[in-house]
Amino acid sequence: MTIDVYADIACPWCYVGRARLQEALEQRPTVDATLRWRPFQLQPDMPPEGRDFRSVLSSKFGSWERAQQMFDRLRSLGRDEGLEFNFDAIDVAPNTANAHRLVLWAAEHDAADEMATTLFQAYFSNGRNVSANDVLVECARDVGLDSDDARAMLNGDEYAADVQRSQEQAQRQGITGVPCYVFNDERAVTGAQPVETFTEVFDAIASASSNE
Repeated sequence: MTIDVYADIACPWCYVGRARLQEALEQRPTVDATLRWRPFQLQPDMPPEGRDFRSVLSSKFGSWERAQQMFDRLRSLGRDEGLEFNFDAIDVAPNTANAHRLVLWAAEHDAADEMATTLFQAYFSNGRNVSANDVLVECARDVGLDSDDARAMLNGDEYAADVQRSQEQAQRQGITGVPCYVFNDERAVTGAQPVETFTEVFDAIASASSNE
């Protein structure tokens, strides 16, 4: 089974959804799944260096107090999935283009999913600025990839066109928000759905295959 994962590193629901998808896969060990990372930027017009996190979130939710209410909900959901959301540590709302490029590069080394998960953790748990190449290089090293090769890639424009194409492909498919998971190019699940939703999709695909 191929699962296209449309997600953004700066999307907390993508972090939660990824954990739930992983749990669903663990509950269905017979499912042979290949995850394909599909870049999607929620804020593609973000400056390359990012913006002040508090200002961005205050504008998005109407006030910092309302943003805190969402943070509280996400912290609770994260604990249920074994994730830590440390919003107080975040200073920069990032431009995620280079983070997406890094994930696509990691895919060439069969490490895309690990790379994406490491970036989620770096940003949401540790408050690191994933707009910064130094941070991205350290994340690449953390998953066992060559840091010099990662820096060389980031200093060029490799995979930049792929990030843009993925964004355009999502739009053609009617995907306007993330996370979105597309199974075998046929079935789509949008949002950080419960584990049961994913297992139901696995079971339905398996049943359909057995009836063919």
